Amino acid sequence: MSNLLSRHRAVMPSWVSLYYDEPIEIVSGKGCRVTDSDGRSYLDFFAGILTNMLGYDVPEVREAVERQLRTGVAHTSTLYLIRSQVELAEKIAELSGIANAKVFFTNSGTEATETALLLATNARRSDQVLAMRNSYHGRSYGAMAVTGNRSWKNSSLSPVNVHYLHGTDRARFPHLSDEAFLAFCADDLRHVLDTATATDVACLIAEPVQGVGGFTAAPDGLFTAYREILDQHGILLVSDEVQTGWGRTGEHFWGIQAHGVTPDIMTFAKGLGNGFAIGGVVADGRLMDALPAYGISTFGGNPIATAAAKATLDYLLAHDLQAHAHRIGRMLIDGLRAAAERLPVAGDVRGKGLMFAVDLVDPDTGAPSPSLAGRVMEESKERGLLIGKGGLYGHTLRMAPPLTLSEDEARDGLGILVDSLTAVC
Repeated sequence: MSNLLSRHRAVMPSWVSLYYDEPIEIVSGKGCRVTDSDGRSYLDFFAGILTNMLGYDVPEVREAVERQLRTGVAHTSTLYLIRSQVELAEKIAELSGIANAKVFFTNSGTEATETALLLATNARRSDQVLAMRNSYHGRSYGAMAVTGNRSWKNSSLSPVNVHYLHGTDRARFPHLSDEAFLAFCADDLRHVLDTATATDVACLIAEPVQGVGGFTAAPDGLFTAYREILDQHGILLVSDEVQTGWGRTGEHFWGIQAHGVTPDIMTFAKGLGNGFAIGGVVADGRLMDALPAYGISTFGGNPIATAAAKATLDYLLAHDLQAHAHRIGRMLIDGLRAAAERLPVAGDVRGKGLMFAVDLVDPDTGAPSPSLAGRVMEESKERGLLIGKGGLYGHTLRMAPPLTLSEDEARDGLGILVDSLTAVC
């Protein structure tokens, strides 16, 4: 592995980070477990950054891809009809809840963000965008511009004019009740529109649960309050469902549904392809059709990716994995909260469904501790559990297992996580 690591460092940018003091190469997987090049097995609680939604080596997905490969057509482009693309778009349009919806496929969530911004700014003839503090929407120029987390912003230059809102920073206002916090946020939005923006703001783009931000979320009902204000000004609502879509939060199929609103535009990616690269945008057909210039996607919605995605979505719905995520997630979050009460390094525990997190804090000061988070990751790896990291200060452990995680696997993973937290106390 040391040879591969040195080769990686020689040819890959230094800002492409690797987990662990001794990074691992994953060479095989089955179900919710993976194996590295040294033959060590791990229970995967991060799923390729929420991407291997059904786990590994799922027969239904593998067989769908193999059927397409046997045709000899791995790629055609959107210049030709693609049956699996149309069938997948029909399913997503119906599931979206957006009236007269149309779908455009991309290769990633970053590309989906770019498309959503294009649709909104074109419709409103404005470069003004509202976004949330501590948000993350991708690594490209436009997506980075609407990202509200300094650790992920490489440049202050921007193709859009952005103003950031409160909402997911609930912990900074402990003196306010939830009701008072929602009122404060709504008033802040009105004030931003009255003072900081010109007319015709294009959109608000928001993650219902922030991914890179550490699985922080606005209290349920915030985007209901925001939507009422946005509608008064004709401002569009874009829900970034790249990490919260497909039932992962357990309570709802789309994360935004926790707020009882239907957005004008939704972006999606990650778990839909169960490891195959696919993303996209679903929006009101009038918004989608309004772009004045030509547009194609060479690889977006290709036959292989859409065959995999269609099989993944069919499996997800047939096995009601949303309900499963709700049940198993509740068990994990409750168990982690109970353990955290006796662990001085464990701060806030939060989450919905199979998307949950714990902050690591200095036991003496309560300050965010990215170093402790790194130590817990190492301890978890040594015990055979893969987890993720994030948060505004890099002090949050993020867990998002495949939605097929069994109850026994959940208990095993929870036990390892608690043992690892205990080890650094």
